[in-house]
Amino acid sequence: MEPTSLFLLALLPILVAAIMLVGFRIPAKNTMPIAYILTAIIAFIWWGFPLNNILASSFQGLFITFDILYIIFGAILLLNLLKYSGALSTIRGGFANITSDRRAQVIIIVWLFGSFIEGAAGFGTPAAIVAPLLVALGFPALAAVMLGMMVQSTAVTFGAAGTPILVGVRGGLQNPELDSRLAALDMNFMDYLQTITSNVSVMHAIAGTFIPLLMVIMMTRFFGKNKSWKEGLEMFPFALFGGLAFTIPYVFTGIFLGPEFPSLLGSLVGLSIVIPAAKKGFLLPKKTWDFMPEKDWPKIWFGTLKIMDDREENKPTISLIKAWLPYLFVAVMLVLSRLPQLPLKSLLSSVKISVSGILGTSISASSVPLYLPGTILLVVGALTVVLHRMNTAAVKAACYHSLKMILGAGMVLIFAVPMVRIYINSGGNPNDIPGMPMVMAEWVALKAGSIYPLFAPSIGALGAFIAGSNTVSNLMFSMFQFGVAERLNMAQSMIVALQAVGAAAGNMIAIHNVVAASATVGFLGKEGMVLRKTIIPTIYYLVVVGLLGLIVIGIFGYADVLQ
Repeated sequence: MEPTSLFLLALLPILVAAIMLVGFRIPAKNTMPIAYILTAIIAFIWWGFPLNNILASSFQGLFITFDILYIIFGAILLLNLLKYSGALSTIRGGFANITSDRRAQVIIIVWLFGSFIEGAAGFGTPAAIVAPLLVALGFPALAAVMLGMMVQSTAVTFGAAGTPILVGVRGGLQNPELDSRLAALDMNFMDYLQTITSNVSVMHAIAGTFIPLLMVIMMTRFFGKNKSWKEGLEMFPFALFGGLAFTIPYVFTGIFLGPEFPSLLGSLVGLSIVIPAAKKGFLLPKKTWDFMPEKDWPKIWFGTLKIMDDREENKPTISLIKAWLPYLFVAVMLVLSRLPQLPLKSLLSSVKISVSGILGTSISASSVPLYLPGTILLVVGALTVVLHRMNTAAVKAACYHSLKMILGAGMVLIFAVPMVRIYINSGGNPNDIPGMPMVMAEWVALKAGSIYPLFAPSIGALGAFIAGSNTVSNLMFSMFQFGVAERLNMAQSMIVALQAVGAAAGNMIAIHNVVAASATVGFLGKEGMVLRKTIIPTIYYLVVVGLLGLIVIGIFGYADVLQ
């Protein structure tokens, strides 16, 4: 079959899902079963992907679905426990003491705190924690999900202590032939990986510095009383300050220390600088910005998580430090459990549930439940019960509402994630046709030619959109991007870096990430509205980074050690 025909067939399920979600605003619970069935039919008929493999891929997807739901449940439960203990009221008051300007709150909570959670845990955890926290502080649910998705950009490539680079790029790129070529140049693969890391950190820093401003502008434009871009632009000095407070230490860490800590150190430095500055009103506009009264909000802004309305009157007052301790515990425990130098990581990872050779295929599925952020969130939830001296009735209520909220997400994800696994596994077919994502990527590379650096980030974003993971996108496409760069005589390390940055940007529109974030605030069924908004920062990121790649390679002639 012609490459163009295969490309269009591979694209069809994604196109159908996008049109249903964004064009017709059909809920994901109705859209994803159709996309799943269509993907299975195309894989079976045109790729010759055996039925057993389709079923095995679906089963593999259910394992991953459990992991996602586990994280969502942990995040929602912790928030509900804080709600019923009265801690959220204290947290709301604490942010008012820093600044009552919602625009500055976004930069501190979403951009900096969210980036810290991304650096520690990754895998969609920031949106699961930040989105419900924003709702608790009085943000509309739709705004909370949009902002929670936008933070999954600059910090993502170095999320989970550098997993997208150390596991994704390394696992997708390292091979004996490349090791030999590097050895001839008196280099090893980790030296080469550091070159890629440096390129990634610089491009992210340039594009990412303006993400806080974009967050604020989109919030004031879509959720402000005056629907004004100008009210967002008024925050330009402080937003630029907040962006640089993160990206400057981020880029230096990436260049000199490697991929494990740019997001972690960048956010910690940023928080230590920006919070005191906000308290003093440094660079903040004189006029404070807030949402219109909640009674005037359109119905589409609301989720089913009603923190503001569920507060009980006569709750004991909890100090600000005690109220924030659970989130501090989450951050510290996530970091300690991700550091390879400590025994905790190997201990938690040692408990593994796995199934090999599903239905007689080569497909396997596994989960490491203790290592998942969901376990840490549950442990911190239990500590919160003790720390805040909660009664049994309050704990039961928190558990009940948390379980109720994840049911809707489960109904979507049991189709969305298996669809992804069919896409990714479809290369294992008897017809020797490359997998569906690879077919799409090769077609784009063939058509792009000398301007390929402009499109290389979009390949990474496509992988993340399909898989919902920067790491998986890098595993799928790093070698492909390297090969295209060789054929076009372009710097391989820069093209692979463009892949990694694009994959981070693609996380903002990854369907099951949107579903997971929406579930935490009870916003299921409206995923198309979120995608309509998060496509804007995604396009911004891909265009800026693509142009950077084109300029560096095409104009300045950046060369690779292997060229």
